[in-house]
Amino acid sequence: MITLPLISLFIAVAFAIPAPQAATTVSTASAAVATCDGNTASDRSVWCDYDTSTNYYTDGPTTGVTVEYWLEVTNTTLAPDGFERIVLAVNGTVPGPTIEANWGDTVVIHVTNSLANNGTGIHWHGVRQNYTNMNDGVPSITQCPIAPGESMTYTWKATQYGTSWYHSHFSLQAWEGVYGPIVIHGPATGDYDEDFGAVVLSDWSHDTVDALYTYAQVSGPPLMTTGLINGLNAYNGSGTRFEGTFASGTSYLLRVVNGAIDTHFKFSIDSHTMTVIAADFVPIVPYTTDVLDITMGQRYDVIVTADQDTADYWMRAIPQSECSNNDDSDNIRAIIRYDSSSTDDPSSTAYDYADDCIDEDASDLVPYLSQTVVSPTGDDLTVAVGKNANNLFRWQIGSDSFEVEWADPTILQVYNGETSWSDEECVYNLSTSEQWVYWVIETTIPVPHPIHLHGHDFFILASGESETYSDSVTLNTDNPPRRDVATLPTSGYLVIAFLTDNPGVWLMHCHIGWHTSEGLALQFVERSTEISALVDYDTLNSTCATWEAYTAVSGVEEEDSGV
Repeated sequence: MITLPLISLFIAVAFAIPAPQAATTVSTASAAVATCDGNTASDRSVWCDYDTSTNYYTDGPTTGVTVEYWLEVTNTTLAPDGFERIVLAVNGTVPGPTIEANWGDTVVIHVTNSLANNGTGIHWHGVRQNYTNMNDGVPSITQCPIAPGESMTYTWKATQYGTSWYHSHFSLQAWEGVYGPIVIHGPATGDYDEDFGAVVLSDWSHDTVDALYTYAQVSGPPLMTTGLINGLNAYNGSGTRFEGTFASGTSYLLRVVNGAIDTHFKFSIDSHTMTVIAADFVPIVPYTTDVLDITMGQRYDVIVTADQDTADYWMRAIPQSECSNNDDSDNIRAIIRYDSSSTDDPSSTAYDYADDCIDEDASDLVPYLSQTVVSPTGDDLTVAVGKNANNLFRWQIGSDSFEVEWADPTILQVYNGETSWSDEECVYNLSTSEQWVYWVIETTIPVPHPIHLHGHDFFILASGESETYSDSVTLNTDNPPRRDVATLPTSGYLVIAFLTDNPGVWLMHCHIGWHTSEGLALQFVERSTEISALVDYDTLNSTCATWEAYTAVSGVEEEDSGV
């Protein structure tokens, strides 16, 4: 008998998609509760024959299990904070359903574009896509957009464990609502009783972000109306806040995700202390904090113990005015209740904090699995901003402001033997296998930028705010912090390194949505001679053909960077 994921079964019926025939397909409910032998509340470090000391870059389980999902991107109307507006949703909700799997599972996700117009493509943020570059989900880079009425299947292995999110990488769609959490169950560097699940933070506007984009290009980042926690908030007397219940004495694993377009949050739960055990997909040596800095695209796994009096407590996501522009900063809240029957608003008091836009201190972000950067070779990248011929803001990192074409993805160009690139494509070739490379990213502009790299965890060798990089800066190559999103500080520098161990075309960009659309991106073509063997040409070509047919009729034109 074949068991379907509960959400998949619903969508399969709704879409009239035939049931899958692979006997290894399991239900998402099974994936959600499954643990390996030895993984208990008193010792979360063990995962069957593996544990937190396993080198997940080169080793780890292969379960033989396939977890399968069906996602549909649609136009709809929702009122996340009580104010009804047009949204783009995944399976009718914002956020979309959680993608859950166990470490070592194969994840198969069928994405159908049911939008009235425009393409889509879903990126599995932080998933390394080791030797599966074509599944990274970035139109113009690893695929053409999925045309309305068409579908695409993404397949990847859960080689790491922890928390992330998926989101559209087509224009600004992610911040119209096309996003959702990813949970990969595995061991942990701290013990806890229960998995609370994902806590997704986002900013929110009562205008669509597409409507705000003109203002962003002409004048800079627009004012956001408010924010959401797990897709909910109360605004101006309407709406409903997200609520969670703690049982006294129980410890909970919270998986915190920042899915905002342009907001750096301070996250906290009044009167409670957090033990931080993972930064992005990297388990770390645990440390404690009352207030957590989390910038766009970042994730933290934290353990919170219900050790306070039986009462109600505010969970807070506070935009930092130094770099975020929000009209409702003190009201982006959820509620933690010790008594689920309570209906009162909490009277708890927030922690004090400094308003700033910085990452958690590097000295706290110590990877549990120690890695060393060996003899890296380096280059410089400068973040700058100017205006184009139409007097619109255009950002750049490196040689030029990034601009690529939906209908001509880089991976297809590489497959067809292309080796010459325009300045606007911002291609950096990394031809040598297993080589350590580092990049000095600098800016004189007093704006911090969350830098995200696809296909890799990078190692943070150094960073400095309101400082200029020079040869006198000491690079930390001995188990430095590593993750896939880190802040380029205000008027400062960020030095990152990675090993060229994953052939493919990999985007690196600022995760401020406005800035990505305005060109703050580049791409690495890594080990180009090995990429063609990883390409499913028929699928790639078919997606491009249906996209070209759609644009020929619809007249849809690209007005941003292409990513």
